[in-house]
Amino acid sequence: MPEPLDFSTRAIHVGQEFDPTTGSVIPPIYQTSTFVQDGIGGFRNGYEYARGGNPTRTTLETLIANLEGGAHGFSFASGLAGEDTLLRAILRPGDHVVMGNDVYGGTHRLVNRVFVPWGVHLDSVEMTDLDAVRAAMTPATKVLWLETPSNPLMKISDIAALVEIGHAAGVLVVVDNTFASPYLQNPLAFGADVVTHSTTKYLGGHSDVLGGAVVINDDELAEKVGFLQFAVGPVSGPMDAWLTVRGIKTLAVRVERHSSNAQAIAEALVGHAAVGRVFYPGLPDHPGHELAARQMRGFGGMISLALTGGAAVARKFAESTELFQLAESLGGVESLIGYPSEMTHASVKGTSLEVPDNIVRLSVGIEGVDDLVGDVLAALDRATA
Repeated sequence: MPEPLDFSTRAIHVGQEFDPTTGSVIPPIYQTSTFVQDGIGGFRNGYEYARGGNPTRTTLETLIANLEGGAHGFSFASGLAGEDTLLRAILRPGDHVVMGNDVYGGTHRLVNRVFVPWGVHLDSVEMTDLDAVRAAMTPATKVLWLETPSNPLMKISDIAALVEIGHAAGVLVVVDNTFASPYLQNPLAFGADVVTHSTTKYLGGHSDVLGGAVVINDDELAEKVGFLQFAVGPVSGPMDAWLTVRGIKTLAVRVERHSSNAQAIAEALVGHAAVGRVFYPGLPDHPGHELAARQMRGFGGMISLALTGGAAVARKFAESTELFQLAESLGGVESLIGYPSEMTHASVKGTSLEVPDNIVRLSVGIEGVDDLVGDVLAALDRATA
């Protein structure tokens, strides 16, 4: 079958040929740890042992590379496992990482608490300030790491401009594309070297599977990552890979609904007495609105709010919603609410990445939009009563 161009068609068909033995439309889960050899060293289709490869994982890796427009895809047990493997492949003691000052707290913790003691140097920079990024580059810099939209303040970084800065300095540019998903944004198309994902989020989409992915175009770097994936073993299991593929099939229609729901909620909260600021790139007054409109196909399902009543009101609001469930993570079909200061970003308290304590983050699901708007407004009333 010639490769279709439409995203939704690729999401449903790439790497997912029907089972030739039974005709099953859905490829089977290869729930096996090892593979029979046709004589010593005679691997069938290259499969020997599940850490080195599994057909279900191959399906996911093929699919996610295709959706991001990359040559090589790798699937991991978690987003952080993928990030760790990637950084091991690139960094050595004495090397330098420049990272956005509003990245996922776990990513900062990984570099700051694992790689820095190993001898790597880390600087956190405002990625929307291109001059600051240029100034942060040193001869030892090996990685420029950004998220856009960022977590949790929804900053929009200019991928193409940052790629230009990074490549001028001989630095690899890595973009965490978790918040956008491949449906809304493809950083490799803007020149980025690597894309990472927590597939737990929008790609899996149903809050029932943990995983991560790394997509690379460079053959040499891909070989290093592939070796570490095999040698260290942080791979996704076949059931996890299958669930992620299942989720990806509906990614396009889900993200469309996430985005339209989020837009409606953001607009409903603008000017609310309890809300000092709505962080959502779909709003015309968002500092990154025009840039997001250029490099994304939509504005996504994530919103953060700065509440005028401070930490006390923010905490009460986060604990007062009914449809929005208080939980970490994001990107599932159900709406979630979180308090980053004490939840997703607790590990960066006391650093330049510390999240203000009046911030609440919403992962907008695909429920009925009127129900969601009503839930948020009622919770604000309870929090400020």
